[in-house]
Amino acid sequence: MSQSSTLFDKVWDAHVVRKIDDGPDVVFIDRHFIHEVTSPVAFLGLETRGLQVMFPERTFATADHNTPTINQHLPVEDPLSANQLAALERNTTKYGISHWGLGHQKNGIVHVVGPENGITLPGMSIVCGDSHTSTHGAFGAIAFGIGTSEVEMVLSSQCIMQSKPKKMRITINGKLQRGVLPKDVVLYIIAKISASGATGYFVEYAGEVFENMSMEGRMTVCNMSIEMGARGGMIAPDDKTFAYLNGREMAPKGEAWDKAVAYWKTLKTDEGATFDLEYTYDAADIEPQITYGTNPGLGTGISRHIPTADQVLDGAASYAKALNYMGFSENDSILGKPIDYVFLGSCTNGRIEDFRAFASIVKGRKKADNVTAWLVPGSHVVESQIKEEGILDILNEAGFELRQPGCSACLAMNDDKIPAGKYAVSTSNRNFEGRQGPGARTLLASPLVAAAAAVTGVVTDPRELIND
Repeated sequence: MSQSSTLFDKVWDAHVVRKIDDGPDVVFIDRHFIHEVTSPVAFLGLETRGLQVMFPERTFATADHNTPTINQHLPVEDPLSANQLAALERNTTKYGISHWGLGHQKNGIVHVVGPENGITLPGMSIVCGDSHTSTHGAFGAIAFGIGTSEVEMVLSSQCIMQSKPKKMRITINGKLQRGVLPKDVVLYIIAKISASGATGYFVEYAGEVFENMSMEGRMTVCNMSIEMGARGGMIAPDDKTFAYLNGREMAPKGEAWDKAVAYWKTLKTDEGATFDLEYTYDAADIEPQITYGTNPGLGTGISRHIPTADQVLDGAASYAKALNYMGFSENDSILGKPIDYVFLGSCTNGRIEDFRAFASIVKGRKKADNVTAWLVPGSHVVESQIKEEGILDILNEAGFELRQPGCSACLAMNDDKIPAGKYAVSTSNRNFEGRQGPGARTLLASPLVAAAAAVTGVVTDPRELIND
């Protein structure tokens, strides 16, 4: 009788080329995504060593981190960004790698354009020089971020050396409350186990909540796996996965599709398979979440007060430092806190479903005068959907403008920086000190919470504004 295996085991073991005694595994990589920030030095390494790209057709390049989100038809003003964008174009041309640069109809955030073009498929191994590569685990793939030297390794050999992580399963059953989105689910988990609680693990998300979630929602959850310290996160593929992928440009077609789906249906954890660590939560306990500190684990339900130091998993000293940076105090109510900026976008929440949720709150209302809002689609495909579905009209009538695709205010690598001391309710993935700009103060939240803040000017429970 064969031993029961987890989903993670099945996919990982299928990609091991060689096992090294008391060392890492050599793992074959099916898909390699690159962007303008972490690839130039890797390509320089290839040139220095006189190496070629082994399988250029397995690597896909897009420009996203440094790109402006207005006037993309004009030359990029920042010299560092312009140089990195030029280097990406030059290197991809030299090595025969597909490149979706600024202005290309397929351009967008790497973890948005991969799935929407069918490049991301179940059972694959996927890497990128970007920590939020874990997004692609929503399809039942093993996906994780790598460093620049590893980018060079994958370009030259299509393999990577990795120690096999431990396995964790997080199960949530039950029905989510009204107004609770996938972003709230993952922020709740991180607050429960801390920003380092899954260090050394690969997480499988299981249970009714994830089974009922859309593919966009699953991507949001897997995207944030890295924020609890995990190497990555994954969800078993199912009919929703297949329906999402069917007909996408790079997905299999005809007989190849039928054969692929037959294999994909085997990608699930066997009965009796064991995990190194398991957590179980009840969906009914999750309300809309918001962070108040300087790591994604310092968050709570929006109706609650900021916890005291003895109630959090971080040490008292670091907790005091976080609250001091944010200008908050223990036991403060988060509701009613004035905010300055709202950011809707990023590889976490830059998909069409996120814009639908945001629009559902702002429809018939007006943007608060004290709020600067940056609404940034994750790709040109999302941008087109926003226009086609009439969402742009709703946004414009409420006083909002739509920007062009890019990573934008998720990280301070482009022009969209939150000024020092200002508060931003952000749908992105990180709230570290200075992440959105030197001195910027970030409150991570869902698109519904962001929308509620955008129209009221303060942190507001979106359940009070939901238009039934």
